[in-house]
Amino acid sequence: MVIKTIGKSVREYKLPSILTPAFIVVEVVMETVIPMIMAILIDNFDKGMEPILKYGLILVAMAVVSLVSGILGGKYAAIASTGLAKNLRQDMYFALQEYAFREIDDFSASSLVTRMTTDVTNVQNAYQMIIRGAIRTPLMLIFAFAMSFSINWKIALIFLAVVPVLGTALALIIVKVLPFFRKIFKRYDALNNSVQENVRGIRVVKAFVREDYEKEKFGTAVERVRSDFTYAEKILALNNPIMMLAIYAVIMIVASYGSTLIIDTKETELTTGQLSALIGYATQIMSSMMMLSMIMVMITMSIESGKRITEVLTRQPSLVSPENGVKEVANGDISFRDVNFRYSEKAERNALEDINLEIKSGMTVGIIGGTGSSKSTLIQLIPRLYDVSEGELLVGGRNVKEYDLAALRDAVSVVLQKNVLFAGTIKENLRWGNKYATDEEIERVCKLAQAHEFIEEMPDKYDTFIEQGGTNVSGGQKQRLCIARALLKKPKILILDDSTSAVDTKTDALIRKAMRDEIPDTTKIIIAQRVISVEDADLILVMSGGRIVDRGTHEELMKTSDIYREVYETQSGGKEEEENA
Repeated sequence: MVIKTIGKSVREYKLPSILTPAFIVVEVVMETVIPMIMAILIDNFDKGMEPILKYGLILVAMAVVSLVSGILGGKYAAIASTGLAKNLRQDMYFALQEYAFREIDDFSASSLVTRMTTDVTNVQNAYQMIIRGAIRTPLMLIFAFAMSFSINWKIALIFLAVVPVLGTALALIIVKVLPFFRKIFKRYDALNNSVQENVRGIRVVKAFVREDYEKEKFGTAVERVRSDFTYAEKILALNNPIMMLAIYAVIMIVASYGSTLIIDTKETELTTGQLSALIGYATQIMSSMMMLSMIMVMITMSIESGKRITEVLTRQPSLVSPENGVKEVANGDISFRDVNFRYSEKAERNALEDINLEIKSGMTVGIIGGTGSSKSTLIQLIPRLYDVSEGELLVGGRNVKEYDLAALRDAVSVVLQKNVLFAGTIKENLRWGNKYATDEEIERVCKLAQAHEFIEEMPDKYDTFIEQGGTNVSGGQKQRLCIARALLKKPKILILDDSTSAVDTKTDALIRKAMRDEIPDTTKIIIAQRVISVEDADLILVMSGGRIVDRGTHEELMKTSDIYREVYETQSGGKEEEENA
């Protein structure tokens, strides 16, 4: 499954992947024939210059062919492996774009970053080792053994006896170290999470003077990675001395036994040149075993990385567009019918329960409720960022599951609670709402969102560069820019999830008035903490514990809803005290 999935990302780099082993085969053939030619040269050394020149030229030619083949093999291996890494990152990124919120929640952002960086690098290195070393090593072993047996089968048996011993040692090392690599990658996820969390919340860290605490937390995470890696490397370090011990032991045995055989048989069974060749083949066989051990170590590291990458590539999005999905949303009608929702099948209770709600196109609906009352959860179902667990949700008279996802989400503009601006100019950020929007259209929506005035005061006006995350604008300015961006979509439904919390009440009122006057046919849903932000709505929902506990206009709720009346009186009282002060 892992090999098949990752193999699909080779694509246009199949040719370099094939050329690499082809050149490696040529290199191996040359390297294994050279010791045999050297043996002939040594044995004919006393027969004048003619054999020396002849076999010397042959050796030079073979060495050049081997060198060129090795260089080309390395070149194409680099092209193939880096190309695979590029495609893997691209395929994973494209897969992420198709994920629903549920999949993002399951993986976590830090884990996805690790998979697209460290894990892909491990697979890249392993792939390069495989298409070079995994071809070279077995071929070298086969050819070197064949040449050794053709010279003297008794000595060749010495080589053969050592191989299973080294293979067993290598297998034990791999079995011991593999579980630690699994643990290490989880540590990497935690480390990345710590970095992301700290960078994202650096202003809070500074405000609460928690730098030392964050340093200590990060230091602990780094130490855990170091500790696990050190233990794994200690085990892997045993590989090199074991291999070197085997190489030198075999060479000593071959040299000792071969010298005795030459002397005792007066070179009738083994010549000096053949002994030299056997020592060369012993070195090639043992070096190949060492290379095999390195390949196995690299593959061992990449196995877990490959599994983690495959999880991302094979994970099917829980939300997909239906075949021949509806491409047009008729209007802004919204209907919740016996809707229940939970974030996970394993969740002990529903996040939303028994939601029945009818909203007519063009209505303004306000939603208030305490923290954790699932206000944001409710509105995230409308553009189908999540699917209902039970019941039915209709938009424009159709079940949201009937729509093409892009068409549905184009008809619904959501300004989420966490406003996000991207690095780029104000115009570039606003055109996320409509990439074809003219300057006039941009200016118009900014006036509706009460953003035009502060933009005009900026040095480059609409061409002012916004830093990543919108760090060079205030919270209120960021909210107004996000509202303007949403308006550019000309949506059938506009959802503001506590999106005016950072602006003053006067600006809030101006934004609501502009929307009421300029987009009367658009359904407007406003989640707010301040009652004043929703009191002129056509319908106000009071939520608690994932349920709609009260509903009605401001006047109706003041008479029938204890919760609403208490919130209103508390906020109004606070305002009066502030004014009297």
